[in-house]
Amino acid sequence: MKAKNNCMFTLAIALAFAFVSCSETDEPGTEEPKTPTEEADETGSGEVDGYALVWQDLFNQSPLNQDNWKIEINGNGNGNAELQYYRAENISIGKEPDSQKSCLIITAKKENYEGRSFTSGRLNTDGKHKFTYGKIEASIKLPKTANGLWPAFWMLGADYATNGWPRCGEVDILEMGHTDGIKGNKTEKYFNGACHWGYYEGAGYPNYAKASMAPYSLQDGNFHLFTLIWDENAIKMYLDLDKNPDTAPYYEMDITDKSTDKSPGNYFHKDCFILFNLAVGGYFTGILNPAQITALPDEEAKMYVDFVKVYQKNK
Repeated sequence: MKAKNNCMFTLAIALAFAFVSCSETDEPGTEEPKTPTEEADETGSGEVDGYALVWQDLFNQSPLNQDNWKIEINGNGNGNAELQYYRAENISIGKEPDSQKSCLIITAKKENYEGRSFTSGRLNTDGKHKFTYGKIEASIKLPKTANGLWPAFWMLGADYATNGWPRCGEVDILEMGHTDGIKGNKTEKYFNGACHWGYYEGAGYPNYAKASMAPYSLQDGNFHLFTLIWDENAIKMYLDLDKNPDTAPYYEMDITDKSTDKSPGNYFHKDCFILFNLAVGGYFTGILNPAQITALPDEEAKMYVDFVKVYQKNK
């Protein structure tokens, strides 16, 4: 997604990142999976292949469990020229209207607040829950992102506060709303995973991002499962693994190489914490002018998270 670093990005760097972050596009999986037609229960992909559930939040009690989550409050653009102000008031627990599932709800609103034209929400488990390796997944109902919404499910290294970004490492399990999807009129299927790490050299830093075209809309009013499988050897990400257990990853990166300070293996073998947010505008979307945001025709849009789960294997 994007780290909370507010001063390290210049416009040139961020635009370069936006270009790099979706430089590869392909179809996830070797066979086209069936479009999900029924809402899944809260099992997720389950305790299979030696994985045991070690932590979860089902978001079934209001208010938000602050033993699990820290709500971020800022209007600084988060290093990405985002147009919203993140407020606690935009995060709630409630029913998703169609399924009646109890969910975490992040609401983006078109409203003036503290010099910003929009408000939204961002939260994380920093200082509360952190994990090294495992299967991390969330069931999410995404809003229509066209044009200008940027929902994300991601992780940052738990050493962010001391080592900063990108040295802490970042794993973006789900991002949508990229400018390339907007330009191609494919915003409901175009999504990506990414990793960022290392040190700045000149105008850049090591990263690997890969965009994919889902075989069906991910903004179809259904919940979709986004899964990260992370072990000593690789980072892999999967779409709707609960309904299509044989699907291939839409993102895969080897993390065994530790030969240089640019090698990913030096940054992804440590604790990370989880984040969710719904940004409005910014470099990723290619929209920096509030007047060009068209994704809030009804003055607001909502991102629903039914659950987040972490599984690990016994060592």
